[in-house]
Amino acid sequence: MKWLDRAIQRRTLLTGAGIGAGIGLTASWLTGGAAQAATADAASNTGEVWSAEYWATKPGPKGDVKLNLWRKRLGAPGTDAPRPVLFLVHGSSNSSRTSFDLSVPGKGEYSLMNVFARYGYDVWTMDHDGYGRSGSSDNNSDIASGVVDLTAAMEVVARETGRSKFHFYGTSSGAIRAAAFAQAQPQRADRLVLVAFTYKGTDSPTLKQRAERVEFYRTHNRRTRDRAMIRSIFTRDSLASSYDPAVAEALADEELKFGDQIPTGTYLDMTANLPLVDPAKVQCPVMMIRGDHDGIATVEDLFDFYRQLPNGDRQFAILPNTAHSPGYANNRHLMWYATRQFLEAPAPVGT
Repeated sequence: MKWLDRAIQRRTLLTGAGIGAGIGLTASWLTGGAAQAATADAASNTGEVWSAEYWATKPGPKGDVKLNLWRKRLGAPGTDAPRPVLFLVHGSSNSSRTSFDLSVPGKGEYSLMNVFARYGYDVWTMDHDGYGRSGSSDNNSDIASGVVDLTAAMEVVARETGRSKFHFYGTSSGAIRAAAFAQAQPQRADRLVLVAFTYKGTDSPTLKQRAERVEFYRTHNRRTRDRAMIRSIFTRDSLASSYDPAVAEALADEELKFGDQIPTGTYLDMTANLPLVDPAKVQCPVMMIRGDHDGIATVEDLFDFYRQLPNGDRQFAILPNTAHSPGYANNRHLMWYATRQFLEAPAPVGT
């Protein structure tokens, strides 16, 4: 499918960066009227957002682990037809609700769950093993463990929604978790959105710095974090102006309620064990989104993954003036728009 041609017809394309023979990469194409429309659309659908908590059970060598799931949609289940399911997968340093359902008083909407609930989705997320409200198996909660977590969670989501396939959205190491799950269980993955993903990690300044502590990650299942560490999420890519400082404080206020330690597994995987996903084995449609100042991966590293995806229904977007965490950024509405237009794309002909 000639997705770039369709993108030019449907959107404002500001910059095209050609990579490889005959292949285009859209860069910074979300702007102007499209961005305003996305923001207005999210704000205008103001029906009551219903929420509920669920628990999945993950078997472990030391006993079962309870995993906390959180769900949001417009109206309670059973009041209307089943809605498409969007499952959000968090990254290395924050749990699910601070990642996707954060409230920043007086600063506008930062809850991805609220936004996509108002778009008409049945939105779910989960705290992985050792994070947030979930229990802990005392492992390091690496990517392989995350796939097991998602497997347990999908049993609950399938039971509660009556659906067997779901859209997935993962950010940072959560994108690796989501892609690894889609590779392992293709029958569950409908469309897949990978935000701030990394493939091999080649020439990544963030991972180069992180690798200085690789022996610690090998020998410890937990690492410490404090308010300064959480603030560094917003400053490490030298683009602090792309975030409101109040977001970092709101995030720290909520996340530090769960303590000053989090698992090391995804840090170890991303510094010592990449690649963790074979793009040739990810069969579903994929969209890749990165900030133009994201130090977790180079464009070349991501495009190496992108060009190997077997499904022609795929897109690559770069968000302007955005660093590693688009969901917290001033330009988060561009990420909402990119994600929504991909999830709601019509089915291609001839598949």
